[in-house]
Amino acid sequence: MAKIIIIEDEISIRNVLKNILIDENKNYIIDEASNGEEGVKKIFSNQYDLALCDIKMPKLDGLEVLKKSRKLEYHLPFIMISGHGDLDTAVECIKNGAYDYIGKPPDLNRLLTTIRNGLNNKNLNQENRILKKKVQQKYQMIGESKELKKIEEIIKKVSTTNSRVLITGENGTGKELVAHSIHEKSTRSKIPMIEVNCAAIPSELIESELFGHEKGSFTSANKQKKGKFEIANGGTIFLDEIGDMSLSAQAKVLRALQENKITRVGGEKEIDINVRVLAATNKNLEKEIQDEKFREDLYHRLSVIKIHVPALRERKKDIPILIDHFSNQICQEQGVKKKHIEQEAIKLLIEKNWSGNIRQLRNVIEQIDIERFSVNHVSSEKEFRDFLAEYNVDIIIADLILSRSKYIYQSMFLELLPRLKPQIKIIFVSRSAHLFSCLRAIHSKDAESMSALVCESWGYFITSGKTKYMTG
Repeated sequence: MAKIIIIEDEISIRNVLKNILIDENKNYIIDEASNGEEGVKKIFSNQYDLALCDIKMPKLDGLEVLKKSRKLEYHLPFIMISGHGDLDTAVECIKNGAYDYIGKPPDLNRLLTTIRNGLNNKNLNQENRILKKKVQQKYQMIGESKELKKIEEIIKKVSTTNSRVLITGENGTGKELVAHSIHEKSTRSKIPMIEVNCAAIPSELIESELFGHEKGSFTSANKQKKGKFEIANGGTIFLDEIGDMSLSAQAKVLRALQENKITRVGGEKEIDINVRVLAATNKNLEKEIQDEKFREDLYHRLSVIKIHVPALRERKKDIPILIDHFSNQICQEQGVKKKHIEQEAIKLLIEKNWSGNIRQLRNVIEQIDIERFSVNHVSSEKEFRDFLAEYNVDIIIADLILSRSKYIYQSMFLELLPRLKPQIKIIFVSRSAHLFSCLRAIHSKDAESMSALVCESWGYFITSGKTKYMTG
């Protein structure tokens, strides 16, 4: 249901425009303003889908109304209507963001067509903003640690330049996020960033992937193909895991960076390119150079600006923030209710040595939120035993709804304990009818086999052989 405002000082014209809109669609909600000043007040106090605005008006003319509307948080299509305008006026309106300009008296068919198109354009702009916001959120860097703040400061400075950037860090630390953040803040952001995982492409195909090939250049080359550098022309290319690139491909990348030219495999023609290169690796490239596995000249070309992304264990301050962020994100994506994690459990998560860094942490939170280890479906003792037999990981997160299955007994928990690795950290339990007997049995027999047992619904926490009551 579209909401349209008519800003016009002549009441007769307002009535005519209003009747035209109602005849076009009875579901239109029509609002009116008799001058520019009133129009601005209504625009900023209501949310409209379209504005029909006269240019020559008392107090505030239509062009001023149009300029002020650009401060709105949403895009409002303006159709400017005037009987006194000329070509210069129309151009000025379009320059200031008007959707279209129509002279008085307006042609009925053109007016209605313009209104329909303007409303469709508004919807498209809204969808684009939502999609852009989702993309920005996807690649948002989460945390408040000084290490992260330092990276954000470097990104802010380097994004306004065309300097090449080398991003280093362990697997799962967020090197890709840094690359996307640089690109999105740069003047090249209108063109999508082209990503290349150098480790995932076989060495015999990487040159074709990067630089393209001509038809017939090799057996399977049935047609001409553009390479990633050519596709990224005018934008940004991200070479992920560049430390795994073959030496022959490195030589061609070096030439592309030196001369801003590429040649397709099997071709002779040089193709001019204008590409910003971002690269990332989890390897120590200085050592790779010593081992003659990476070209020193390419390293110096790539590392104009170096950004090191610290491991999660080096920025533990961010872990609680990341837990909350991932939990909200996953629950929204999966359509499940967010799980509450006790502070004692968060402390244990902070203490863990996250070898898989942020990627591993997200997986753990996802296990909690979507109840990957839930046994609500268990209908027999055998199924439950089979389920327990799958536990062979360093962290177990379970939501065991014991009250819903008569086959789940404390003896089964005792049977579970010897199977668990010594380094197992956390088990979540909720709403258990047998909770208290289970806790006593586990505690008395083998509390040391687990560093912690958290009960989110009943508020019990066991660690190092001690029982502690928690609220919640």
